[in-house]
Amino acid sequence: MRWLGRCLLLVSAGLVALPVPLGRAAESPDDSAAQAPPLHLFFRVAVEKGGKARPVLDVIGDSWRDSYATMIVELSAITPHPETRSQLFRFLRKETGRYFGEDSQRWMQWVWAQPYEPHPEYLLFKRAMYSLVDPRMGAFFPAGARSLIRLDEVQWGGVEVNGIPPLDRPGHVSDDRAGYLRDRHVVFGLAVGGEARAYPKRILAWHEMALDTLGGVEITLVYCTLCGTAIPYRSVVGSRHHTFGTSGLLFRSNKLMFDHETNSLWSTLLGEPVIGELAGSGARLESLPIVTTRWGEWRTMHPDTTVLSLATGHQRDYGEGRAYRDYFSTDNLMFQVPERDNRLRNKAEVLGILLSPGPPGAEREPLAVSARFLERNRVFATELAGRTLTIVTSRAGANRVFDTGERSFGRLLDDDRLVDDGGEVWQVTEDALVAGQVRLERVPAYRAFWFGWVAQFPGTRLIR
Repeated sequence: MRWLGRCLLLVSAGLVALPVPLGRAAESPDDSAAQAPPLHLFFRVAVEKGGKARPVLDVIGDSWRDSYATMIVELSAITPHPETRSQLFRFLRKETGRYFGEDSQRWMQWVWAQPYEPHPEYLLFKRAMYSLVDPRMGAFFPAGARSLIRLDEVQWGGVEVNGIPPLDRPGHVSDDRAGYLRDRHVVFGLAVGGEARAYPKRILAWHEMALDTLGGVEITLVYCTLCGTAIPYRSVVGSRHHTFGTSGLLFRSNKLMFDHETNSLWSTLLGEPVIGELAGSGARLESLPIVTTRWGEWRTMHPDTTVLSLATGHQRDYGEGRAYRDYFSTDNLMFQVPERDNRLRNKAEVLGILLSPGPPGAEREPLAVSARFLERNRVFATELAGRTLTIVTSRAGANRVFDTGERSFGRLLDDDRLVDDGGEVWQVTEDALVAGQVRLERVPAYRAFWFGWVAQFPGTRLIR
């Protein structure tokens, strides 16, 4: 069978240890790798049929650790034999004393609640597993690769590498040629170097990434449909340019992107590499301010804006609300996360802000503010990382955050004019609040689904 053939190719290529005779695992108290079941046994279990898998499972059981459960669950998803799948879950019940039937997600929830003590060759296991899905995925897990996240929380998102194709240098049109958009349609608005552009959600949802140039700046705009975040990053860190793609993998239901130069995996929420050559290098992408708004409001504020063209080179139904319609219409998740927080519904929208109290590159403090709260409090001040922030919300629900220091603001005259407590009028722009020669700079922030934000930042402060 094709799956078995590919697995054997991996074995012969050295991605999985060569077979050894069945027998009890070696005992060596000083060598955890020797105590662990050989990696090839796990793959043998997945391809053996029915009773033939039992003696292999017995050997794995001799050196069992509960942390190995993730490998059994992951293999259950790709075994070609239904009876073997059932046997794998019976084995899990026997070894762990837990019973979740054949519910893979419940098993993984249990695994994630345990201490992270993976099989010594778990990185190699991941490489072999995902190479079966797409050989290109194996490059994301090279031997000795560093990981800053739990590898057992890395899940396959159901597509191959770049199976959701990024928009590479997408075409744009002027606002008067964007007849496909209605004023109520959702867009992500971005202004850089005096140049404004709208990225309609209806297009970006099908591609989840746009590699673009705006105001002379190379940007990577990443949209994670699962967690509701659209984040623009500068593509250049220092003197190094990164060209990003979609890995097909997720971490806590959040998209992992990769750079073509090193095949390192990056967190889209953090803008940092988390697995591979660049993990732990200190590299961090600089995020830019973005706003989620309606097309009518955006083009009124930016009459010279451009907008993505429908001529993307791909055949998709770009109608408003067509992409991920079923997912957006309920509060259910497509992929599980280790923990949820019931202070808000899973997909309640929040405005997420990350700020560091220290120098660039230092650890950042997270804050989430309910979008509904901001609709009721259109001028709202709060503290984060030792700074005073003022969040200004337009009638269409667009949120902009400014570092306002000791200044206090009372009310909006309209969507682009704000009055401070002294009666002075400030202009609301995409870069700053401006009054004469004084500028109060804008702070990057972005909308997110509550479950996705709190999964990444479990200790986040919430204002609601």
